[in-house]
Amino acid sequence: MATKEEILEGVKEVLVEALAVEPDEVTPEATLVDDLGAESIDLLDIVFNLEKRFDVKIDRGELIPEDLLNNPEYVQEGRLTANGLEELSKRLPNANLDAFKMNPMVQNLAKVLTVSDMCHIVETKL
Repeated sequence: MATKEEILEGVKEVLVEALAVEPDEVTPEATLVDDLGAESIDLLDIVFNLEKRFDVKIDRGELIPEDLLNNPEYVQEGRLTANGLEELSKRLPNANLDAFKMNPMVQNLAKVLTVSDMCHIVETKL
């Protein structure tokens, strides 16, 4: 099994390649969208390359839990409800949702994903 350092290095290499960023920009705290410039299409490429690199399967819903986002108990008027935020916290236990909770618009959800979150997802799959 890969160590945390090996996972971080592998995730970093995938992100540098997929997003054409400098290696020193890819820190554990860096957000994929705001800091590294990822777009939704990039996330699919990143997941594909992480799966290939680590020989794992990452369901799309593990990054952005769409079933949660399509549930009226969790989302109303384009915003996550208190129940939605609680469920999101359970599904993304390592994500720092503090900033998102200030303005929990569904469209902003992808902006919370960090390099560390990607490492955690890979680690749980290994």
